[in-house]
Amino acid sequence: MTGRAGVTGEPGQHLTPQERAERGRAARATTPRSAHAAFEPAPDRPDPLALIEEQSATRVSELVPIRYSRMRESPFRFYRGAAAIMAADLAATPNSGLTAQLCGDAHLLNFRLLASPERHLMFDINDFDETHPGPWEWDVKRLATSLVIAGRANGYTTKERADIVRATVRSYRERMRTLAGMGNLEVWYAHEDVEELRAMEPNRMDKARRKRLTRALAKARSRDNIKAFEKLTYFADGEYRIAPDPPLITPLADLLPDLERDQLEGAIRELVSGYADSLASDRRGLLAQYRLADVARKVVGVGSVGTRCWIILLLGRDGNDPLLLQAKEADVSVLARYTGGSEYKNQGRRVVAGQRLMQATSDIFLGWKRTTGIDGQQRDFYVRQLHDWKGIVEPEGMVPDSLRRFGVLCGATLARAHARSGDRIAIAGYLGAGDPFDRALPVFGESYADQNERDHAALVEAVRAGRMPSA
Repeated sequence: MTGRAGVTGEPGQHLTPQERAERGRAARATTPRSAHAAFEPAPDRPDPLALIEEQSATRVSELVPIRYSRMRESPFRFYRGAAAIMAADLAATPNSGLTAQLCGDAHLLNFRLLASPERHLMFDINDFDETHPGPWEWDVKRLATSLVIAGRANGYTTKERADIVRATVRSYRERMRTLAGMGNLEVWYAHEDVEELRAMEPNRMDKARRKRLTRALAKARSRDNIKAFEKLTYFADGEYRIAPDPPLITPLADLLPDLERDQLEGAIRELVSGYADSLASDRRGLLAQYRLADVARKVVGVGSVGTRCWIILLLGRDGNDPLLLQAKEADVSVLARYTGGSEYKNQGRRVVAGQRLMQATSDIFLGWKRTTGIDGQQRDFYVRQLHDWKGIVEPEGMVPDSLRRFGVLCGATLARAHARSGDRIAIAGYLGAGDPFDRALPVFGESYADQNERDHAALVEAVRAGRMPSA
């Protein structure tokens, strides 16, 4: 990872901007920008279903069928759960030799509206379960392919899909060139503030689009702790409890017999109190003002289904002062076997460190902890607020122009995230002012979308044949 060793990757060595730019341009000789168009499954390509089953082996067995059920619904849902498969495939493709901190799962639904501590709506990357240093273009390729898959689901033509991907990649390239000319602190403070974005382009948005955006922003602001509290809890016998919705939400009281339940509750109390050590002192003081009221197991996402995830209800001043945290199990990144091990022994800390490095601003309660379960196994967790003004864009039903605009925003956001850790000047030098990389990525995206459809069909057949259980 370049952030720890310096921009050159070698401790104590600092190149001039000109030398860094030349380093990027020199990388084209080894890996031409047009080479990124290529994707052919390797002759020794691992069985994609075996990779999924390998992940499932360490997860809660009774939840695994839900994961397979969600992944078989569509090629896009499969893609969301197949980061491990794509990591193996990307490792066999040409790379520039320039690295950055990666999201590791940069599909379009992992870009969304988030709240800053100052209560501004930001647009940023959201999911960092797979974050790890690696070749910067892996994130760009995963984003590009997700746009192709979404475009196919919406019935877009090949030309429309290519236009969307080219615009997205061009946005990444141009933003990286802008960031290359900025100072380090300027890059660190750069962000996508939604209100600023709206103010910048009022004339490019018709009345209907402005109305949809206003509605989306209002909806995101409503998704806070109070709304989550009202939706997820009920009051009985003088206490607030998390409402059951099995198997997606299962309160601790319904999950285990009395003795084991008490042991698990003790472990979660230890997790909450111990994870506070990973927070800044002011936030530790804030967390200490809350008491644990209830806990429930939650099924989350697509690729994460089966990992241990807990909703933790805390109450502060009184019953109308809730804080809902989510403690999620963190495993080794799917990128690790192809890029080398993480510098962090605690996988929760790996997630938190990657998130803090890539996001312009992060949840004030973001932290990590290793804990021992009632089965005696040690597991790593990261903790964050369950809802904090989060808003997501659903691509279904989008017209091509809307998805194109969304892709452009995602591309610029990803470039800013990579520029915080990678050598932005070298990456900009590699990409250049021309469009060879822009033109290569639609070709890659279509090829990989074809592979994703084949892998999805294999999963559907495996479920039909009984190899993989589906809920």
